[in-house]
Amino acid sequence: MYIIVIAWIYVTLMMSVAEANNTNGTLLGAIVTFILYGILPTALMVYLMGAPKRNTARKAKEAAWAIQKNPEDSDNALPVEPDASGHTTGVTPNCSVPPMRKEQ
Repeated sequence: MYIIVIAWIYVTLMMSVAEANNTNGTLLGAIVTFILYGILPTALMVYLMGAPKRNTARKAKEAAWAIQKNPEDSDNALPVEPDASGHTTGVTPNCSVPPMRKEQ
């Protein structure tokens, strides 16, 4: 997306330079051309193209805020592991030696 923005700014800059160097052109006309044909449309395009990204970021921020504000709410709670008792299962990851047990 940014390559299009850079290219369009370059084109309008060259239009402005051509207008300023023309025998009938003025510096004021070149500035107006650069602003009206270059800066304003480009700024509008960048703003409109960035809307989905802003919406996604806003929704993620609102969801994080809702979880932080009320973690007990079932709609916003994080998924709970099936064995949420806090006790070990006897299997440790990345360990080739089984855990020791009491002999009776």
